[in-house]
Amino acid sequence: MKKIILPIFAILVSILSCNSNEKQQKESQKKYEEVTLSIEDLEKKSPINFLKVSGADKKNLMGQTVVKGKISNKAKMVTFKDIDIQLSFYSKTGVLLMEDQEMIYEDVAPGSNINFKSKYFAPKGTDSVAMKVLSAKY
Repeated sequence: MKKIILPIFAILVSILSCNSNEKQQKESQKKYEEVTLSIEDLEKKSPINFLKVSGADKKNLMGQTVVKGKISNKAKMVTFKDIDIQLSFYSKTGVLLMEDQEMIYEDVAPGSNINFKSKYFAPKGTDSVAMKVLSAKY
């Protein structure tokens, strides 16, 4: 009798352990999907936290201020587009002379960069230009 019960018990244990492994795999897959969705939602809610703008300015022969910039997307899942950038023109002493907005109509994929260039007739006495991302769509 013991010889029959032992193999049956071993078979039952292996069947139950297979079912629990499948359940664990399904649960971990579900948790992964939930975390992934929450990361995506977080990125969509606050594009300003994931988009960074940097660049430089110079004067051209026409007297225009040429602003060359780079937008970097640090998000892991969301591609942003229609990025609204604020440009602030400052004097040598740090006085704000003018602010303007520029809309960049390009897609920035996760982990990638795009370059842009704009020309402005900046106010007299402009020494530097600061840039920051105001908003973006996904």
